Amino acid sequence: MLTDNEIRDIQKYLQSGKPLPDRYRFLLFEDKREVELVWNGKTNEVCNIVMPFQTIEQVDEPRTDSDSKMQKTLFDFDTDERGRQLKGWTNKLIWGDNKLILSSLKNGPLQEEIEKQGGIKLVYIDPPFDVGADFSMQLEVGNEQFTKEANILEKLAYRDTWGKGADSFIAMIYERLYLIKDLLAEDGAIYVHCDYRVSSYIKLILDEIFGADNFVNQIVWKRTFSHGDVGQGAKHLGRLHDYILFYKKSDKTLIRNVFTPYSEKYITDFYKYKSKDGKPYRLVSLLGPGGAAKGNPYYEFLGIKRYWVYSKEKMQKLYAEGRIVQTKPGTVPQKIRYIDESPGVPLQDLWMDIAPLQGGSLEKRDYPTQKPEELIERIVRTSSSEGDLIADFFAGSGTTLAVAEKLGRKWIGSDLGKFAIHTTRKRLLDVQRQLKSEGKNYRAFEILNLGKYERQHYIGVNPNLRDEEKQKQLENKEKDFVKLILHAYKAEAVQNFEVFHGKKNNRLVAIGPINLPVTRLFVEEVINECRQKHITKVDILAFEFEMGLFPNIQEEAKSKGIDLCLKYIPSDVFDKRAIEKNQVVFNDVSYIEVKPLYKGKLIAIELTDFSVFYNQDSIKNAEESLKEGGSRIVIEKGKIIKITKDKSGIIEKELLTKKWTDWIDYWSVDYDFESKKEIIRVEKEKSIKQTGKLNAEDYKKEYEEVWTGDYIFENEWQAFRTKKNRELVLKSNFKELRPGKHKVAIKVIDIFGNDTMKIIEINIKGK
Repeated sequence: MLTDNEIRDIQKYLQSGKPLPDRYRFLLFEDKREVELVWNGKTNEVCNIVMPFQTIEQVDEPRTDSDSKMQKTLFDFDTDERGRQLKGWTNKLIWGDNKLILSSLKNGPLQEEIEKQGGIKLVYIDPPFDVGADFSMQLEVGNEQFTKEANILEKLAYRDTWGKGADSFIAMIYERLYLIKDLLAEDGAIYVHCDYRVSSYIKLILDEIFGADNFVNQIVWKRTFSHGDVGQGAKHLGRLHDYILFYKKSDKTLIRNVFTPYSEKYITDFYKYKSKDGKPYRLVSLLGPGGAAKGNPYYEFLGIKRYWVYSKEKMQKLYAEGRIVQTKPGTVPQKIRYIDESPGVPLQDLWMDIAPLQGGSLEKRDYPTQKPEELIERIVRTSSSEGDLIADFFAGSGTTLAVAEKLGRKWIGSDLGKFAIHTTRKRLLDVQRQLKSEGKNYRAFEILNLGKYERQHYIGVNPNLRDEEKQKQLENKEKDFVKLILHAYKAEAVQNFEVFHGKKNNRLVAIGPINLPVTRLFVEEVINECRQKHITKVDILAFEFEMGLFPNIQEEAKSKGIDLCLKYIPSDVFDKRAIEKNQVVFNDVSYIEVKPLYKGKLIAIELTDFSVFYNQDSIKNAEESLKEGGSRIVIEKGKIIKITKDKSGIIEKELLTKKWTDWIDYWSVDYDFESKKEIIRVEKEKSIKQTGKLNAEDYKKEYEEVWTGDYIFENEWQAFRTKKNRELVLKSNFKELRPGKHKVAIKVIDIFGNDTMKIIEINIKGK
């Protein structure tokens, strides 16, 4: 019953046209939920965009003949004569925004393929929960370390995650967890790694999405053994642990028994006895718990009448084997249990036995927030079986995926950072090589892009505005953005074009979106307008280009009479002072020089030159702002330079990238680039039945396979630097090719994780 005051309040709200506060909803309307999670900007709308996945690269270390035969019997794929995987599930490493990736996996054609694998059985995610975290990376050149700043896309992702504090983070993680739930198999499980800052929020979100009844455990992992905050003036106790929130999808979720080894103290306390041959043992009860009610037999044994756990025959057998002892006459007999008969301590929710990664660890990738493989292995063993599909949508350095591969699981991983994708690629190649050397199974994996991005708003349009006001605000902000870039590029604005924004000298200028990579689709729109209006010279400016875009697209443009120049927009375009001082430099795409080496029908590739044009900070700015006794590393015109100012104010410069090879972290070769077409599945709507009235159930999604016009880079040979070995091989292995013309693709990935590709044509003589 409502009180008079409550009735009056409700009437006031209704008369004024204002929405009723949430507290009245529970009073007026029946609702099973007694508690609801609410925050500023909460919406129940979940992304349902479907974008095609573009295969950029396929990586599969060739197997030996014996390995190949083994694969065919143990794995669900066929191999070619070299042992490379031809069919079956291929593991997937996807670059892009995980919200769009999750939506495309859930609603697109890959969902079918995922369901064929039994669905995703386990998801582990370690989202960026640290308020002070960003996408900057510590890199090593020579003996010096410097910080690679985040690119614009990464900075925007950081802003969207933490720009409005906890509200931003909660909104980000809420939608992604909703999509993950839909992707999980009915018997699947999810583990979310978090710390004290956001664990309470995430727990409530998981309760709302998965249901409080599906909460399994809050695991506490002791991630460090000491903390120096107190010595630095901290007013809190040492923070030594993280939380891992463990939820099941349903009651069908199977939680497997995992045991941890006994500690020395446990063995000392409980395994007090030793056999004649020195084996530790303990004495365990033989009494049947629950007595007759549990069906335990009642009889006399060694003068003692009790309900026992075993039958009289089995008790006599154990006694004859010396496995039952009576410590004193008249006492209840007990069974001997040797320490090697127990698998260990059943897994608990307090994990204090897994050490954090140390600086000298072989698995360490110098990646922030990297977790030890032992930690992930425990999770994978608890909630998956060999052959299951598992996923990590904040892949980072690829720890989850590496563990999955070693334990015989299939996997999907994604990350927004190019550097993360590159780090993971190298790591998984190492895993493939390790498993190959041990004669064990492994799968091919492919690197994917999200293609055909829809142009989205990017500069923070007010979500509370009406649609027409949103559009107007968006248009104004886009105009401001274009004006800023053109000014920095020293180009004049142009009108009456579909994709072009400006003109510089005799070249037209097209500017890509601020929050998305420039994709093939965008460049194709540029090429189409060029052909329609007879334009021959074009500059495309972008903060980021999708992987694998060039040089194919440039060659395509050249074949149509278009001189297409791709340039990176530097982050300092947003610095008015840099623009005023003419310090803004738009960087050309890196280029590669190679030389083919012939031996009859054999071909090898020698890498002869690699040039980059990056800028990060400037020498002049460093010189002006450095304090005496300080130093700073800057990148200017593709050179990494250490600037030092001594106590007398004298400045010294040291070039760290002394050779062009210092910029290269990884390179690979596809000896016959056009041998594998990129085939994608696209949706085709088809009416199932014709009725006078069409309903949603009258339609189903059907897909057809189409060739994109591109080819997949098959990684047939690669060389890369490792933490232990900084040397780089500059000549590939020789590969036999059939006589005729072939296109060889060479891919170079620099120390920043950016990829550049070159295609050369070769001619193998003979018959």
